[in-house]
Amino acid sequence: MAAKKSIDIPIHTVRGQRVVMDSDLAALYGVTTGRFNEAVKRNLKRFPEDFAFQITPEEMLLLISQNAISKTEGRGGRRTPPRVFTEHGALMAASVLNSDRAISMSVYVIRAFIEIREQIAANALILKRLAEIDNTLLIHDASLRDIYKKLMPLLAPPPSAPRKPIGFHP
Repeated sequence: MAAKKSIDIPIHTVRGQRVVMDSDLAALYGVTTGRFNEAVKRNLKRFPEDFAFQITPEEMLLLISQNAISKTEGRGGRRTPPRVFTEHGALMAASVLNSDRAISMSVYVIRAFIEIREQIAANALILKRLAEIDNTLLIHDASLRDIYKKLMPLLAPPPSAPRKPIGFHP
């Protein structure tokens, strides 16, 4: 059985959705970002809001601060905010480009999204198990505290009345 190869495509979270940027998809599909966006614009009906959307300037600044994209000033960078694609949008983009590379890379993109989904599910399972353990520990902690309080009086000798000395006393 072959070892599972890790998928290494930058997937970001924007507006609560996992997305891939247009420039990353263009590079993956082997076309320029301009060519990629032209193909998308010619087929906008195929890209509803839940498949692809253009990010706001504020979201773009957030991605810049996270080093996801380069700065625009002074480097001849982007003049418009990038378009981002959900899993379904990335697959639709491959069909719009209709090249052999785009088709083979669409499988790669889908696997990347599946891997992210599996990691999130595994993390959720671990967090759920930790919460269960924490609850169990709290219950045990309370029980141990109760036992300790009940044992403490037994461990300390009770105060007794003064004893009579042993032996004969005139």
